[in-house]
Amino acid sequence: MAIRFEDIKEFIGSRVLWDDREDLFTPEAARQIRAKVEERTVLVFPEVDLTDAEQLAITGAMGDKVRLTARNNVQSNDEDVYQVTLDEKINPQPEYVLGTFFWHMDGITVDMPPPFATLLSCRIAPDKGGETEFASTYAAYEGLPDDEKQALEGLKAVHSVRASLSPIADAIPEKHREKVLGIGLVKEHPLVWTHESGRKSMVIGTTADHIVGMEVPAGRAMLIRLQEWAAQPAFSLRHKWTKGDFVIWDNTGAMHRAIPYDKSTGRMMHRTSIAGTEAVAA
Repeated sequence: MAIRFEDIKEFIGSRVLWDDREDLFTPEAARQIRAKVEERTVLVFPEVDLTDAEQLAITGAMGDKVRLTARNNVQSNDEDVYQVTLDEKINPQPEYVLGTFFWHMDGITVDMPPPFATLLSCRIAPDKGGETEFASTYAAYEGLPDDEKQALEGLKAVHSVRASLSPIADAIPEKHREKVLGIGLVKEHPLVWTHESGRKSMVIGTTADHIVGMEVPAGRAMLIRLQEWAAQPAFSLRHKWTKGDFVIWDNTGAMHRAIPYDKSTGRMMHRTSIAGTEAVAA
């Protein structure tokens, strides 16, 4: 029997079910999974226990692989699989992982189309904290009143790594604070992304520093309100990790964040990413 899907919430999230594990690795499964990610934003594969090779096979079957993170990690596995960890022996520069405690979208400050999807498998689940939350910016935009949708049309936000790390700037060692905060491009993106499919989502999160042409306090207040709107229970989903879980989400239509956890928990995730095929467009 082919794979099948079970909705988790009304506007976001589906659970992937299968009878034969090998069904996950067929070309037809890749087509179905990609289509369902576009439709439901987040897919959860409970306790599937993928190897790196299997995760890469699913990633490659869905699209071209892309690496997002500079290789600061000291890791010996496949270079296309990034280990998300606070273990100092593997990750001597934890700022970017700590920055994921706040709502964000991947690859928004990179000089290429944002990645279509992020794929994350759980190798070590923390005893406390470490859940991942997702918020659909498709559903959040669609849920806005018409007058608020109209007010957002034509607005652009300025995105930067410095803005995304500003919540933890004081925790970055002073000796390399400016180096860390200065990495990455500054990009302008429309607040409302009109996709080639015709659907619209919002490009928001901590990378968004201010709105072009708007007083900084008012613009930042608007950005925070939009984050809060998207993160409300109707449009968001929290996943409690169990070892072996695998999650794929549409990075072009969702923010995500990790619930804070202590490095002593050993939390370890393996991440791959699928390249984007369209730039952010108004």
